[in-house]
Amino acid sequence: MPRFTDDQKMIALVLMHGPKTAEELNKQLNIPFNKISDQLRSMIKLGVIEKGGYPTTYKLKKKIYEEIVRRKQIAEKDSNKLRIRAFIEMQAIEKELLKRQMQKLQESMEQDKDFTIYSLEAAPIEKAREYYSSYFELNFSAKNFSALVKFMFFYGPTSVEVIKPNKVEFSAQDLQDGLVEMADMVLKYSSYIQRLLNKKELEKFYQELYK
Repeated sequence: MPRFTDDQKMIALVLMHGPKTAEELNKQLNIPFNKISDQLRSMIKLGVIEKGGYPTTYKLKKKIYEEIVRRKQIAEKDSNKLRIRAFIEMQAIEKELLKRQMQKLQESMEQDKDFTIYSLEAAPIEKAREYYSSYFELNFSAKNFSALVKFMFFYGPTSVEVIKPNKVEFSAQDLQDGLVEMADMVLKYSSYIQRLLNKKELEKFYQELYK
């Protein structure tokens, strides 16, 4: 589903209850009329809404309406406080191998009880030189700080955005569990790297790391 601006989110929520004219949206949302018009044009280009009738009304497209309803139903049962948007890039030398890796990652995320998945969308697989590549765009919630640490190290996202809340507090125990998880992952990565590199390569690696 397209990513909405704050104004577009408000417009979409109003349109959930039925078609509206630009004038009705202007009065209900108290957003300047020219701004409402700009946002409506942008949402049409994104394929989020459609217009029709006379006077001209705007309504959500069916697939967008259904997606918003689906996410709302998930949110009503979701007790996790941390809502996250992230991208995970993947590469492989063979296309079928990449497909299997992507399938395993998706299954792992969907089965992990520390996360609640709102959407998990895969980009088309493309080939660049000798590698096949793709990425996942995820919208999910994490149970706590420790779960978020696990996500960062285990799934290796290339981009992470905290959607909400604007401010969050962690208990000392949650923070402690997350730090222990982080220390364990760092130790495992360090041991693996040491096994792969010779002494000279390892020295160069640490020099670059601690610049």
